[in-house]
Amino acid sequence: MSNEMQLKYGCNPNQKPSRVYIEGKDLPIEVLNGKPGYINLLDAFNGWQLVRELKKATGLCAATSFKHVSPAGAAVGEPLSDTLKKIYWVDDLGELSPLACAYARARGADRMSSYGDFIALSDVCDACTAKMIHREVSDGVIAPGYTDEALEILKSKRKGTYNIIKIDESYVPEPIERKQVFGITFEQGRNELDINNELLENIVTDNKNMPEDKKRDLLISLITLKYTQSNSVCYVKDGQAIGIGAGQQSRIHCTRLAGQKADNWWLRQNPKVMALPFKEDVRRADRDNAIDVYIGDEYEDVLREGEWQRVFTERPEPLTIEEKKEWLAKNTGVALGSDAFFPFGDNIERAHKSGVEYIAQPGGSIRDDNVIETCNKYNIAMSFTGIRLFHH
Repeated sequence: MSNEMQLKYGCNPNQKPSRVYIEGKDLPIEVLNGKPGYINLLDAFNGWQLVRELKKATGLCAATSFKHVSPAGAAVGEPLSDTLKKIYWVDDLGELSPLACAYARARGADRMSSYGDFIALSDVCDACTAKMIHREVSDGVIAPGYTDEALEILKSKRKGTYNIIKIDESYVPEPIERKQVFGITFEQGRNELDINNELLENIVTDNKNMPEDKKRDLLISLITLKYTQSNSVCYVKDGQAIGIGAGQQSRIHCTRLAGQKADNWWLRQNPKVMALPFKEDVRRADRDNAIDVYIGDEYEDVLREGEWQRVFTERPEPLTIEEKKEWLAKNTGVALGSDAFFPFGDNIERAHKSGVEYIAQPGGSIRDDNVIETCNKYNIAMSFTGIRLFHH
């Protein structure tokens, strides 16, 4: 162990020298394979904090898929339905461990964004999870440990260069954190807020019904937001994030972006999409891209003559606007968290279109009454947490 690690370069190749270090003690990580870079470690440390807190809050193992310092997906280890196994491309892997289920969910929420991810796991990586990771395009993984079999599987990835990091579970950071911008040091107390059910007790809508599984989903959304670049909104269903809108300047744009991702996740489960006649030799990443285009507004880009032949054995019929609307209306019971208050009811209108029935947000807008009124119109149960979760 050492108190510093030299890196190839910083955020960009022209930013040299680069290193990570800690004063007065050893770094809490051990690189078991590969050579992680600056952004890799930013993703690793943020991802590790997220999964550690998800496990603490839910009692379930957790995984997250990070890209550019925000999660593309996060989930706990609930079993997968046959439909989810198929749309996550894991239906050929046999019985999945809880940790493998968590990563399949985290990776599968937004597979386009997860391409080339950095993975964080709350528990010791097992062989089942390692096999799943091995066949995905990924930069690395951080976990509290690895079984011998899992380590060998992961070491063979990317011609032996895959980044594998072991973190000390007992590591506790200093209560004050610092960073420099433009040569000036910023200092603040770490965000040690414990996100638990107490934050959900102030239900301000007419509908006060908030089942335990929905409270769990709201906690998942809030913990995910705690480590997502702000502004941010997170949609969650059945133990996993299904749409994360990160880094938008406008709250409604967060809600729209995350809502569109949630809609895409649901549309991928449409029988017409699941039955797309892919050629056998088409890679998973190319299938993901083709599906993303097929369910979007530019569907002709993948269905036009000369293009569909590259990925399909026959030309599929388009998924019509009417079919999309009918299918999206079937998505219900979705939970939504926001890292700051909703200033207008338009956010609720958009969330409702993606099946949202439960919301947790700080409250405190001068238009709270309008937001509550809009929730009441759709019988949505909403908690005011009183806590903002900005992350930069």
